[in-house]
Amino acid sequence: MSEVVTGEAVVLELPVASFPGRLLALIIDLILQSAIGLLALIGISLLVSRLNGDYLAAILVGGYLFITVVYATLWETMTRGKTPGKMALGLRVVGDDGSPERFRQALVRSLVGLIEIYSFAPVALITSIVSAKGKRLGDVFAGTYVLQERMPERAALPPVFAVVPPPLTVWAQSLQLSALSDQTADAASSYLRRFAELTPQARETLGIQLANAVAAEVSPPPPPGTPPPAYLAAVLAVRRDRDPARARANPPLPSVPPPPPPRTVPPVPPPPPPAVWQPSGTLPPGTPVPATQPVPPPPVWQPSGTLPPGTPVPATQPAPPPPATHPAATPAPTTQPWATPPQPDPHTPDADAAAAQPSRGSVPGFTPPD
Repeated sequence: MSEVVTGEAVVLELPVASFPGRLLALIIDLILQSAIGLLALIGISLLVSRLNGDYLAAILVGGYLFITVVYATLWETMTRGKTPGKMALGLRVVGDDGSPERFRQALVRSLVGLIEIYSFAPVALITSIVSAKGKRLGDVFAGTYVLQERMPERAALPPVFAVVPPPLTVWAQSLQLSALSDQTADAASSYLRRFAELTPQARETLGIQLANAVAAEVSPPPPPGTPPPAYLAAVLAVRRDRDPARARANPPLPSVPPPPPPRTVPPVPPPPPPAVWQPSGTLPPGTPVPATQPVPPPPVWQPSGTLPPGTPVPATQPAPPPPATHPAATPAPTTQPWATPPQPDPHTPDADAAAAQPSRGSVPGFTPPD
């Protein structure tokens, strides 16, 4: 395992390809390259009689470069770091930051490999063994390395070692695991997986060694008399519970997502009641009646010279008294209750008309008494 820091400052733990795996992938690629070269030689042999020596040498050199350089460059560029041999063993070439291999990196690896693999094979062998990531010179110059993309399936932990033993439940709650390294945890996990395959003597010896290595990185120490397998199982179980991202065994089964809730259809509002004919001047039941202003009373006829009731009368100045006068005394006319009407002259033209009209102060048909 190697830690890779990506461009986004994310630390990735990627498994580095082992040297035997890389060697076997190279052998597969060499077999394919040899087959391509053999086919090329058969085709060239048919043209030997028609070509001179210079053309034949150029074709041979070009075929060699194609097999050694173009073959790997094209495959790794098109498949993002894989050749047929690497595909067969689950290997992939990536950049030092974990990014996919680019054309420039594939070309540099192939050009350097032309010297260190096909010309001086021990150089590639020595550099791959010495490097922590198994890099050969081509990987060093190109800034790449080979990782193990397809890992073999690991055996699951026995059920008895997958949980904290009941006697250690209280003690396990106070465990401090920040100093426990991945290498030590992987070794303890591998020991518990192969526990049934080991001999009793190997179980006891290896269990004590691993328990001492884990106890040096974990606190507090276990209760006295705790067997090494139970102690290791408790530590690994607590580690899985506290940091699920680093779980190495017994991953939980994928949970089935709950079914989606049934779709609820909003209730449809009832249709409005049909319109009912209303007489003219009336409103349907339930219709709010707007507030109206009171209707003023109709005007009342008033005699000339008077004001309507409630009209303020302006204050007026009292009229001055008329001046005192002393008119000449005139004798009051003597009136009679009934005046005798004048008798018209029967010899005048208007006598008939005057006789037809009653005199003022007389009542027709009435004869005053004597």
